[in-house]
Amino acid sequence: MTQTKHYPHHIDLKPVMHAEGSVRLPGSKSISNRVLLLAALAKGTTKIIDLLASDDTFVMLTALTSLGVKWTQDELTGDPATAHQVHHVEGCGGVFPHHEADLFMGNAGTAIRPLTAALAVIGGDYTLHGVSRMHERPIGDLVDALNAVGTQIEYTGEQGFPPLRIRRGHIHAQRIAVRGNVSSQFLTALLMVAPLMARDHAVTIDVTGELISKPYIEITLNLMRRFGVTVEHDGWQSFTVQPGQQYQSPGTIHVEGDASSASYFLAAGAIGGGPVRVEGVGRDSIQGDVRFVEALQQMGATITMGENWIEARSNGVLKAVDMDFNHIPDAAMTIAVAALYADGTSTLRNIASWRVKETDRLAAMATELRKLGAEVEEGADYLRVTPPAQILAATIDTYDDHRMAMCFSLASLDGAARRGNEMRINDPKCVAKTFPEYFAAFAGIAKDTLI
Repeated sequence: MTQTKHYPHHIDLKPVMHAEGSVRLPGSKSISNRVLLLAALAKGTTKIIDLLASDDTFVMLTALTSLGVKWTQDELTGDPATAHQVHHVEGCGGVFPHHEADLFMGNAGTAIRPLTAALAVIGGDYTLHGVSRMHERPIGDLVDALNAVGTQIEYTGEQGFPPLRIRRGHIHAQRIAVRGNVSSQFLTALLMVAPLMARDHAVTIDVTGELISKPYIEITLNLMRRFGVTVEHDGWQSFTVQPGQQYQSPGTIHVEGDASSASYFLAAGAIGGGPVRVEGVGRDSIQGDVRFVEALQQMGATITMGENWIEARSNGVLKAVDMDFNHIPDAAMTIAVAALYADGTSTLRNIASWRVKETDRLAAMATELRKLGAEVEEGADYLRVTPPAQILAATIDTYDDHRMAMCFSLASLDGAARRGNEMRINDPKCVAKTFPEYFAAFAGIAKDTLI
């Protein structure tokens, strides 16, 4: 899939006078890995159209193969720019064929967390591990919730973090409690395996504390419905799966374009003139990150939307904002860079979850924004950005984090504020996690580049 693409050690971006064009988005990472696991657990074969081709989905597909799940990929025919990826996954009806496996999960949170829950509930003898950063990303709240109802998950390294050893437990789940304020992926994982535990009685999952990133839970609930399982919920604190429900293949399922990836191009349109249109996601999206456009609108950009597309254009110098971004933490990173082009100080609030992502994104963002001449205040859960009069040319470190690389490409845009500059992006291969062709797509909308 993405493993054969070659990337240089760095990419140099010249200042871009104008951004304009259209970009067809890769499939959503959040939807892709959820659909793969649901298809594997379901009865019947699922045809998945436009699955994301990236490192994170490669990790999930490889893990499913190790577990005995059979899948195939159709050969692409015709123009690669318009051809659709098609995968077929043969469901296992809730029991993986292989009861022992050693699984490498890379740095894919959307893969390791739901898969940990599924393997612990189904039972067997499994080990899960990843890259060094994965072993620094917390999973303790999920493990505690599962072990409290009879699973047998052990840490083979530091307590509360992967790597993990999973053995067969004795499940007695009726009520499960999980914290909601570290990662919504813990709740997603429990929701996805709840039908496997609700054989003879209902299973209720109670969320302790505030649930962050609620739109990602909406994606989970939507996709579970597509696979035949309904979840009853009382607001965001309690979720119940009634007994007797089993995942059934919907036959064919289309993966939307990735709304988080859309943010870079929509911001480019808002900064660099536009119009820039993204295709594959629109007003009917099930992804919460489409609400990113509301932040751009508050900054003064002009947004138009169709059923399957969104378009952004500049309406002059961007306005500074003070907003809560708890609901769209990934796309919020793009606003931090767009703030370089605003007419004053912008404040991004309620983003503590940045610290447990692919890197400590709060610290990384603050460090790299300062290289550009911005005045930055970094708090425990907020970032305050005051733009420089002129963005400084800089070499950007990416921390093996795809979103760092993609965000800071935007600092090469000149825009209405006339601030862009040359950017060197180190280790650009990190974009393979979700968008292997990102820099080619960015070059496609970069007009009037200064030589």
